[in-house]
Amino acid sequence: MSRAALLVLADGRFPAGGHAHSGGAEAAVKAGRITGAASLEEFCRGRLHTAGLVAASLAAAAAGGVDVVALDEAADARTPSPALRLAARKLGRQLMRAGRATWPSAELETLARRFPKGAHQPVVLGVVARAAGLGAEEAAYCAAYESVSGAASATVRLLSLDPFDATAVLARLAPELDRVVDRAVEAGRGVVAGGVDELPAVSSPLLEIGAEVHAACAVRLFAS
Repeated sequence: MSRAALLVLADGRFPAGGHAHSGGAEAAVKAGRITGAASLEEFCRGRLHTAGLVAASLAAAAAGGVDVVALDEAADARTPSPALRLAARKLGRQLMRAGRATWPSAELETLARRFPKGAHQPVVLGVVARAAGLGAEEAAYCAAYESVSGAASATVRLLSLDPFDATAVLARLAPELDRVVDRAVEAGRGVVAGGVDELPAVSSPLLEIGAEVHAACAVRLFAS
């Protein structure tokens, strides 16, 4: 396993399309739920323990070799918002393009044929991590970190928040991110024996509602 590959995959400059998405932060800013560093931290904490945990678990299971069709169906079931499902598949398609160019593999080619319009991003992330020689834990770390880093970066643009303050939010969340990854890896292992019902299904209704409101906005800075 190459830890350097983890740095490449987790790098914000990896061309996976995440820069165009705010992780729900834009809708939260418009609704007045994010106004500064303190509320950003609470938003990211909630996102980490809900959407982040689900995404990390899916990525861990995919990196562990679990059937991607079953995982994609499980991701759909855990994403009530049509807008979020669409965004997840668009991100999955872009990540697939980047992954195939960076770490060519038969598994990625098979996944691309099965899902020409894109599989859910965490599922693709797990397969890309596997192609890069990474394991379930590394895939879960990428997914969990992405679940909060995108929102933090977006808020810098949306609110002109000091980048130092946004980065400090991520640093303060690091211990919780470690715990979420531990839970995700355990869930990913459970899928091997018990099927996709072993995956967490924690919800974040405001993220879902915000995504639908955001999708209907005529003017928006981020795609989601």
